[in-house]
Amino acid sequence: MSAPGFRLKLRKLLIKMDFMIEVQDLSKYYGSVKAVDGVSFRVDRHQVLGFLGPNGAGKTTIMKILTGYHFPSGGSALVDGISVTEDPVELKRRIGYLPETAPLYGELTVEEYLNFIAGARFVPRHKRRAVLDLSMEACGLSGCRFRRIETLSKGFRQRTGLAQAMLHDPPILILDEPTAGLDPNQIIGIRSLIRELGKRKTVILSTHILQELEAVADQVLIINRGKIVAQGRPEEIAGDIKGGDTWEICLKGRAIQAGLDRLGFVYSRPRIEEAEDGTARLSFFVPGARGVEGEAIFDWAVREGFKILMMNRRSLSLEDIFVHLTCGEEIAAGKDITTGKEIATGEGLKPGGKPVAPEDGR
Repeated sequence: MSAPGFRLKLRKLLIKMDFMIEVQDLSKYYGSVKAVDGVSFRVDRHQVLGFLGPNGAGKTTIMKILTGYHFPSGGSALVDGISVTEDPVELKRRIGYLPETAPLYGELTVEEYLNFIAGARFVPRHKRRAVLDLSMEACGLSGCRFRRIETLSKGFRQRTGLAQAMLHDPPILILDEPTAGLDPNQIIGIRSLIRELGKRKTVILSTHILQELEAVADQVLIINRGKIVAQGRPEEIAGDIKGGDTWEICLKGRAIQAGLDRLGFVYSRPRIEEAEDGTARLSFFVPGARGVEGEAIFDWAVREGFKILMMNRRSLSLEDIFVHLTCGEEIAAGKDITTGKEIATGEGLKPGGKPVAPEDGR
């Protein structure tokens, strides 16, 4: 064996020992559109990695590359030591994949469908009964094994899709929006199952539901416009974001929504919960905090005639991080991320950092 060939084989062996997945400078073009732009990351064994990003960020494209359904335009990806471009057939044996729309046949019963998938996955006939029983029990499908899939609720169809992904006991599960469209009870069940699977498998899941990752993921990878903008544990990412605060306020007064239009230093639309007693709870993120936002908020409330019942500054949540990182260009340009309009500099905080009153007539 040549020296370069030996080094490549040794490198793959070391990666297989240390990491389940390694992606280096991965890119993907669709015509002139760059869907994935120089993405690099690693995933340890028995770890749950969550892809978080807005729609169209490139999450699904990366997953399709890792599962061998799409070839990358550039870069490399090794999954359990196997190149996604050199041996895609062997790659698929190591992976269980649940796409956003589960690949089901409605006219089959759950057992018939999973038996068909077991054959396609080359599970030996003498082992299929035990494999099907184990998979259905893990996914909570034992009670509907003889029901036709088209008669199942969306939650149980999603469970059936997950059962087919883990049927051949792969070391890696890749799940694209696994709880999409499920009701709260179904979501809790799927999350619990993913946490349990993460104890013995490597799991990658994508979502744009922030609470999903906080509930199940060991590591978070935030993607925006085909690029990774942050990765790590949520608290680690929060530690890297300087000068930002989240404020929670309870107000009492009239025309609160109109008054918010004059709170000029808030760069994300506040979440508002209004009550029948005339109070409203607000929550918003202020990047680039200078330590005087509390005073500015108080002065704003006085000008608007609002009574502050509660005001609290808290540490960054995953939702705050997501807004901050995926809307960074708009924030840097002084724009409201929800409208794209420029924030008036005559309101709220001026560059000097002092709170000022709005000009007359505004």
